[in-house]
Amino acid sequence: MREILLGPRNAARRFALAAALAAAALAVAACKPGKNAASSEIGPSESFKPVISELMAKWGIPGGAVALVKDGRLVMAEGYGFADRERHRQARPDTLFRIASLSKPITAIAVLRLVEEGRLGLDDKAFKLLDDLKPPPGAFFDPRINDITVRNLLRHSGGFDRGASGDPMFKPMDIAWAMGAAPPASAGTVIRYMLTQPLDFSPGTRYVYSNFGYCVLGRVIERVTGERYRDFVRAKVLKPMGIMDMRLGRTERKFRAEGEAAYYNFSGSWLTSSVFPFIREPVAMPDGGFYLEAMDSHGGWLASAVDLMRFLTAVDGRSRRRGFLKPATIAEMTARPPLEEYRDAPTYYALGWQVRPQGNDANWWHTGSLAGSAAIMVRAHNGLAWAALFNSLPSDSDAFLAELDRALWKAAEGVMAWPRGDLFNRFR
Repeated sequence: MREILLGPRNAARRFALAAALAAAALAVAACKPGKNAASSEIGPSESFKPVISELMAKWGIPGGAVALVKDGRLVMAEGYGFADRERHRQARPDTLFRIASLSKPITAIAVLRLVEEGRLGLDDKAFKLLDDLKPPPGAFFDPRINDITVRNLLRHSGGFDRGASGDPMFKPMDIAWAMGAAPPASAGTVIRYMLTQPLDFSPGTRYVYSNFGYCVLGRVIERVTGERYRDFVRAKVLKPMGIMDMRLGRTERKFRAEGEAAYYNFSGSWLTSSVFPFIREPVAMPDGGFYLEAMDSHGGWLASAVDLMRFLTAVDGRSRRRGFLKPATIAEMTARPPLEEYRDAPTYYALGWQVRPQGNDANWWHTGSLAGSAAIMVRAHNGLAWAALFNSLPSDSDAFLAELDRALWKAAEGVMAWPRGDLFNRFR
């Protein structure tokens, strides 16, 4: 089965994409508010609609949604195209989309909340917390696994290199068979399997993007809280932020949530065998080419663009909605890791976010990609923030995400008249 990864396929490509996104951000001047209500001036909708529509047409994307925040206020939320092309259902600002790796900041915030409460430490050894998950008797065990900390996993420096040994989160059939478990493999089964594999590098020595590391963090949250990952996050992270509709997605089309988008392969893509052995017919990749249920804490959430802005404004530390995390926690969340590769780098991956320092502030962002889904969430240094979600992923995902980022900065730069109200209250 072809691996469709949540983002670039190795560290070099991920750094190249991060550099491209950062360069796009740096090239755009800080957006300044203009006068309101003058018909000749361009507001957010007038600036974003042509840019996003052109981008979707160029890349053959059926539907999407974008939400924009200025100084903590939701100033634009719009849908574009079709959430479900066959049913002629229009995309809306509150349409639920798979957000792929935008799930990682959500998991990171949940971990940091537990750290603030004194229930978990960033330097706690992750696999010692998960002593209920063990390799089979007599199996190989790399002792360095016991050195992996929660902080290492948040930073993608746990010792797992999918470029060298593959991404286990996209091998649910192979791993299930290897472990004698019913396919597709659950998150717990994947972890037990990985305990039989050697690490690719010593923990804490370098950055390599790892979906598996965030899978482990989901299980750490469950062990510390005694709750299912999804239940803790919804009750203790999302609900206090006023977010009620976000939920974990499911793989099969028949289990789509109410208000969820349909997902589309890119033009020229192929069908694949399903990860569910009881499904004999080939399926489109988004409908069974991977096991979304096992990806919960690294790539499984569904969200609207509006609710992602609720999430971001609750944690970014500068709006009237702030207060979810302490200032010291936010500082640690965005601090430069002491890795040699980051010494002179303009961007780095901190605790759940890509970060680029800008003066006395910083841009934070995360991208997400999965067959049938593309997403980006940005918190800019200049008081702006936005999220954009789409229901298809072009074959050249890196090029699309880089162009998407440039398009969003361009659209933000083009706004000349900023609304004074707050649209958050329109979406409940």
